[in-house]
Amino acid sequence: MAPVAMRLAAQSLSDAQPVPFWLEDPGKPGALPALTGTETCDLLVVGGGYSGLWTALLAKERDPARDVVLIEGREVGWAASGRNGGFCAASLTHGFGNGLARWPGELPKLEELGERNLDGIEEAVARYGLDCDFERTGEIDVATEPYQVDELHEVYEEIERLGLADGIELLDRDAVRAEVDSPTFLGGLWDRRGVAMLNPAKLAWGLKRACLDLGVRVFENTPGLELVQAGASMGVRTPYGKVLARRVALGTNVFPSLVKRVRAYTVPVYDYALMTEPLSAEQLASVGWKNRQGLGDSANQFHYFRITADHRILWGGYDAIYPFGGKVSAEMDHRPETYLKLAEHFFRCFPQLEGLRFSHAWGGAIDTCSRFSAFFGTAYQGRVAYAAGFTGLGVGATRFGGDVMLDLLAGERTERTELEMVRRKPLPFPPEPIAWAGIGITKWAMAKADENGGRRNLWLKAMDRVGLGFDS
Repeated sequence: MAPVAMRLAAQSLSDAQPVPFWLEDPGKPGALPALTGTETCDLLVVGGGYSGLWTALLAKERDPARDVVLIEGREVGWAASGRNGGFCAASLTHGFGNGLARWPGELPKLEELGERNLDGIEEAVARYGLDCDFERTGEIDVATEPYQVDELHEVYEEIERLGLADGIELLDRDAVRAEVDSPTFLGGLWDRRGVAMLNPAKLAWGLKRACLDLGVRVFENTPGLELVQAGASMGVRTPYGKVLARRVALGTNVFPSLVKRVRAYTVPVYDYALMTEPLSAEQLASVGWKNRQGLGDSANQFHYFRITADHRILWGGYDAIYPFGGKVSAEMDHRPETYLKLAEHFFRCFPQLEGLRFSHAWGGAIDTCSRFSAFFGTAYQGRVAYAAGFTGLGVGATRFGGDVMLDLLAGERTERTELEMVRRKPLPFPPEPIAWAGIGITKWAMAKADENGGRRNLWLKAMDRVGLGFDS
């Protein structure tokens, strides 16, 4: 980083508050009491992020008489669900390319199910009055290097070949800059309907209220500590009591699963983001962005960015930090060297915004798995179901995961449970120190590929062949 660029980036961060912008909202609901004593229910949902909230809501929609309890270790939406970028995507496969590589025969079905799932989220936002700034603006994948332009053309050709190009538009340099103006943009692929932008914390809080209105009993500051069989039921021990349930759905994601054999399939990745102060009318005019799409660049080490309801720009991604041993720790939630790097990248993308300052800077852990998209399963003779590994794409895909868990707990064969994506798991990550070394080599190789026209070296090609990857 050049000294002048570093100085300007540092100055832009001088007032940034080290807290997630979304969670610093005066409308944040108060915490509900913790569970004490013994509770019994038909379905216990563990986890008060999107995965658990959607599962509880869908369970009550399927059977209003079902007695549902949800427990959350801290407060609903406090973790990844409340601090993410607010990209709510139809894709269930972490993008078209990853889906094509892993499930080519199922991809049209997966795309259809993903579109229906996003429609279902939009319908729920309207039905329950979820005040979460939901805007179905779509997303543009932007090319910032010539080889990425070629890759976007290849992706579009594959989309056309499969008959999935409705609503997808290939943009040349002038067309993409007419949408959002950056001198770094060389082209783009606009998915007009497949992504919505929203306020992630407000979505979580709205889902909490909707669950309560349907009769879900929600207990906050109530971590699930241990899962055991209790006769015909399952028991989950909590700090001040326990829950006995006929069925259990685990939506704990990045946190250690209560089914211990599941833990090897995910690792935590720390992702970081910045939020600007609101843009003035002149600053907005210099950028354009009238259609308010989400954006992401096409590099391996990619940035994601979007504009908020109050005309701020969220700018995140690039670094994906894996802590040795896979420990989730609050100490990792902030990384000034990454904030500085992100700020410098921001002003390289939008030099016309020089002088704009960042109001918030934050980070946190998300769960990733080796195939970059969710996996599913059951335990204890089908009485416990889990979904995990959403790899940064959980805002939308967790609702689909909730449906899958409920199908599995009911023992039903559905179009969801018949998917290879649901029936098979990704490769587990190896134990330490192999995981640390392998992830480190993979990150280095991905950075080198970005520098070398996208060319993947022998290490990445080998990882591709065996189906192992690392992403955020």
